[in-house]
Amino acid sequence: MARRLTTFSKFLITLLIIGAIAFIGRYFLTQTDAGRGLAEKAGVENVDNGSSGSNASSGNNSNTNTSSGNTNSGSTDDVIRIGVVTWGGYAGGQYFNEGFEASKNSRFYKDYGFQVEFKVLDDFEASRNAFRAGEVDLLWATIDAFPTEVGALSAVDPVIVFQADWSRGGDAIIAQRGITRVSDLKGKDIAVAELTPSHSFLIWLLEAGGLSINDVTIKPQASAVDAAEVFKSGRVDAAVVWSPDDILATKAVPGSRILESTRSAAYIIADVFMAKRGWADANQDRLQKLYEGWMRGAAEINSNSSSRQKAAEILSREFTERGTSLNPSEAAEMIGNVRLVTHGDNKNFFSLNNDYKGVSGNSLYSTMANKYGDLGFVEGRVPAWRQIAYPKLVVNTNLTSPADFPEKGKTYAKPTAADEKKEALATKELSISFRTGEFQLDGNAKTLIDREFVEIAKVFNSRIRIEGNTDNTGSAASNQRLSEKRAQAVADYLIKTHGMNPDRFIVIGNGQSQPVADNGTEEGRAKNRRTDFELLTD
Repeated sequence: MARRLTTFSKFLITLLIIGAIAFIGRYFLTQTDAGRGLAEKAGVENVDNGSSGSNASSGNNSNTNTSSGNTNSGSTDDVIRIGVVTWGGYAGGQYFNEGFEASKNSRFYKDYGFQVEFKVLDDFEASRNAFRAGEVDLLWATIDAFPTEVGALSAVDPVIVFQADWSRGGDAIIAQRGITRVSDLKGKDIAVAELTPSHSFLIWLLEAGGLSINDVTIKPQASAVDAAEVFKSGRVDAAVVWSPDDILATKAVPGSRILESTRSAAYIIADVFMAKRGWADANQDRLQKLYEGWMRGAAEINSNSSSRQKAAEILSREFTERGTSLNPSEAAEMIGNVRLVTHGDNKNFFSLNNDYKGVSGNSLYSTMANKYGDLGFVEGRVPAWRQIAYPKLVVNTNLTSPADFPEKGKTYAKPTAADEKKEALATKELSISFRTGEFQLDGNAKTLIDREFVEIAKVFNSRIRIEGNTDNTGSAASNQRLSEKRAQAVADYLIKTHGMNPDRFIVIGNGQSQPVADNGTEEGRAKNRRTDFELLTD
């Protein structure tokens, strides 16, 4: 039969219920991103077991221990921790921070009320593990290779919060004697760190030369540094390396050369920073101020020689202290091998400028997702750009000085007669169909150009020579004129539709003089009615 509870029993049960609620609440606040975000907004302190507390809101300068949205960090509540590699592209933030350590001498602290710490994590896997574990709040990535790793990071829901740089000479392809153009790489052994920016660079360069990864033999390496060592040993024909290994390796191997670098392949490797979505949402105000200060630093370095020298001295000091010997001159060269992007560049990157027709984060990410997917290097589902892009920081920032404007497109001198004969680095052949005797582009021809060449023309800033060719139907004189008109029609399309600089193009008509197939068959004549796109060496 049922028994009535005594007053003491009711008291014990009430205590148990209150204890359970307190335990659940404590777990929610300390062990989940959402709970830590609420704790931070409320200014709650010391809610965990004493090893860390919650973030204070932006501007709070207390030294109470906190996890900044992560557990077991041991950082103070006003510190944003950023994982980086030994690279010059992060100089904007490191210069604005007056170094790598969290410090109240930092302009982030003086102007915005929080501190920033840069952690050098050159080992890729270790850096990703640190990000998952919450040991860093922001971590470097490159948007070209991001499709290959986003699936493995899906549990922490990463988002891209801003771009830091474009590689401009920091990555290069070096080759042994006798390899002077991309087509010479066919059948050769190439050392490359797979699923890295080096791999992306190689994919693009081969495509620009009408080749693919299947036309070469990849010798996988753990890093670009290892690729350089393999090249110096003579075990491969070419390698994709980082600066300054491109110079050092070619000096060590007689007759070798730098085949191409990202100084010309200017819009392939984009360094960005990612954060966990929960942390970014909970720290959006501080994150926006971090972005703003970083962009101010980049603009100052880009526009002022003394600021650039100071940035080089900071990098020299900090990298040397961490075991990478680097004098200020070498650090300045490292910074010179990138484009430190500005606020205006970030607006272009996140497609916030309707007039911009260059390479955006969306276009590069989507293109590389397809390329790596076709090669079998993508595991799981690759989210769409709109699902990983986090443009809120850029949208909420207002920097309007000329130094904050986006990079101007490369300028080209008027082409000369010498340019018509200049050596081509890479040649891509397209069979564009024209009606007999006509030179106007139809819809199919435009689609072919868009699909096979436009992106190549955008990611490389080399001068382009367009050569029109015909079969032998008709007279040689008429075919000469027709081929030039057809090549000009292609150039006009790229200029008018895709906004490319007219002075970039050299238009050549070869007529029927340079067949690549037998004009005695219809199939051969079709191959000879082609347009060659050539990227010229600088």
